[in-house]
This record gives sequence, structure tokens and C-alpha cells, in this order.
Amino acid sequence: MRTRVFLSALIACAMPAGVHAQNELEPVRAWTGGGFQIAAPVGEFDSYVNTGWGVGGHFLIKLDATGFLGIRADAGYLNYGRETRRVCLSPTVGCRIEVDLTTSNDIAYFNLGPQLTLALGPVQPYINASLGFAYFATVSSVEGSGGSNEPFARTTNFDDFTFAWQLGTGVRIPLSSGGTPISLDFAARFNTNGEAEYLREGGIIDHPDGSISLDPVRSEANLVTVQIGVTVGVRW
Repeated sequence: MRTRVFLSALIACAMPAGVHAQNELEPVRAWTGGGFQIAAPVGEFDSYVNTGWGVGGHFLIKLDATGFLGIRADAGYLNYGRETRRVCLSPTVGCRIEVDLTTSNDIAYFNLGPQLTLALGPVQPYINASLGFAYFATVSSVEGSGGSNEPFARTTNFDDFTFAWQLGTGVRIPLSSGGTPISLDFAARFNTNGEAEYLREGGIIDHPDGSISLDPVRSEANLVTVQIGVTVGVRW
């Protein structure tokens, strides 16, 4: 009898403690994540370049208890053209040593702005808008022809910087909850980069004497990006 009374007392003490510990779990105050992107050029940009790819990441801070209003920062990298060809290392060495010369046409971006999120049960659609910049750069690098070496020389052939703004929408679909909530994140965004000057594939012309000529294009450089990724809730 005494044993049963003692066990009942222990259970009665443990249950409130467990409930209290569960209630002390901090709310999700921010979301961070990233994913893979497909970038489709639109307007004038579509006349000069093909569909690209890239990666992006974001950080969202909730400004109210419901999470309806937040401030979101995005950053990412997009590639819209890439060429690789095997060349001789130098006129002095000749073609006894060959290297891979890779030229990459890239866009780096960063933007910041508000996001509105609707908590419709577990599925949370959102819209956002932001201001920032886009950096267009064409970079050539050289690495061993085996393809397993790190580049040992790199040159930025051409670059340009533009101010940009974006409009986006997406939806978060939860995968897990608890201490570290994780969600799938599907998003689409219209990226207005304004008018930029950039190189496309074939925009660098090599001459027999080793010199080069650049053939840049100046046009609007707008994109639509579609991203699939994950977001992770942050508590503090």
C-alpha cells in the first residue's frame, strides 16, 4: 500500500513538471534555409541567354507573434552560361601539358524586404517583395585537364553591377515539428535587374597572338526563378 502511494506521488509530481517543460519550448522566431533554383530569362534577356541554374539561401525574422509579418534577406548564385575547352598550358611549355580553360557567366544577388505569411493550418503560403543588387560577372579559370584539381589561375573578364527589386511567392509544407521544425519550401520569384551589360557564351574572342576581344551585350536582364528547398525553424 505504501509503495503504491509513493509511486502515485511520484507520477503526480512528474506530470506537471513534464507539462511545464513542454510549455517552456520557445516559439519559432525565425526561419532559415535554401535550395536549388532554375532561372528562366524573360524579355530581352531571353534573346541572348538560355535557362540557367543556381542556389539560394534566405533568413526570415518574424516581427509579430503570429508570424504574419517578417523581414526576409535573400542571397544566391546563378549561372547562365558555361564553356570549357582544353588548351596548351603556355607557348613556352607547348602542348605537352594541357589544361582545361573554363569560362563561367554568373550572377550573384542580395536583397532584403518584407514577407507576409498566412498560417492556413500546417501549409503556410507567403508573398514577399525586396530591394537589392545583382552582380554580373564572367570569370575564366584554369585547372588540370583531369578535372579533379582546383583552379590555379582565375581572371574576371567582365562585370557589371545593377540595383534590383524582386516579387516572390511560395509555400512552406511541414516535414517535422518539435524542437527543430523543418519544412519543404517551394517558391517562385520575378527578378527585375534593370539594364545590365554582360557577356554571354561566345562573348570572348581569342586571337592567334594570344590577345582577346570582348563582345558585351547591353539589355534588360530580368529573370523568373523557381526554387525547391528546405527551411528550418529557429528558436531562442
